[in-house]
Amino acid sequence: MARDIEQKLARKVAAAIDDYQLIEHGDRVMVCMSGGKDSWAMLTLLQRAQRIAPIQFELFAFHLDQAHPGFPTQLLRDHLEALGVEYVIHRQDTYSVVKDKLQPGQTTCSLCSRLRRGILYSQAVERGATKIALGHHRDDIVETLLLNIFYSGQLKAMPPKLFSDDRRNTVIRPLAYCPEEWIVEYAAIKNFPIIPCTLCSSQDQLQRDAMKRLLNDLARQNSNVRGSAFTALSNIIPTHLLDKRFYDPNDEDAPAPVTTEQLLDTLTV
Repeated sequence: MARDIEQKLARKVAAAIDDYQLIEHGDRVMVCMSGGKDSWAMLTLLQRAQRIAPIQFELFAFHLDQAHPGFPTQLLRDHLEALGVEYVIHRQDTYSVVKDKLQPGQTTCSLCSRLRRGILYSQAVERGATKIALGHHRDDIVETLLLNIFYSGQLKAMPPKLFSDDRRNTVIRPLAYCPEEWIVEYAAIKNFPIIPCTLCSSQDQLQRDAMKRLLNDLARQNSNVRGSAFTALSNIIPTHLLDKRFYDPNDEDAPAPVTTEQLLDTLTV
């Protein structure tokens, strides 16, 4: 059972790496570890890929200790040492900053995420990382798509590979093709020491939780609803959307293309 689910996940990770060139020969990958199931699965699967891949690359686990009260840092450290992986635990108190800046009842995730991202980017440069690996999976990407549609008015999700604005950092998501339910099963079998976020998990009615509930409700009628939404992200038809920067139906010099190939030709001219 454990071998089967690991192989299924490993194939998904390998496909994402190949499709988007997430990891290349000579890379030094900073694997960001929160202590949750996704980061443990990502680290373990990347270690597996490192052993069998036809290219050579380095991995080091990186945990940002944000000074959350009661966070079991030693548990994380012990398991990383048991895995035999190079690791860094960098302490920087963002918890106090978040608590100080936000009013009671406000969600912490947005501010916490911005602070964490800035620290990860600077630490990656300082430690010679060529890639920053985050543990977002397929379901995270679909939920982000819905969040942006419903709350930001944008047709946007999480790409498997993203360059920072200053081009100094490359963010990769090796689990981009992996369904969350597979990761849950894998984490249970591997008995990872799951450490929840003590800041975020204490909040109710988060928008992302609402998206998860919506998808769960839809999945009762169509079990592949998440897969279909994910596929839609790579199957875009600009002529059937409203962004005139990509297709303007009133532009006489750009008549409606008949085929997808013709549409792609008009976008690359």
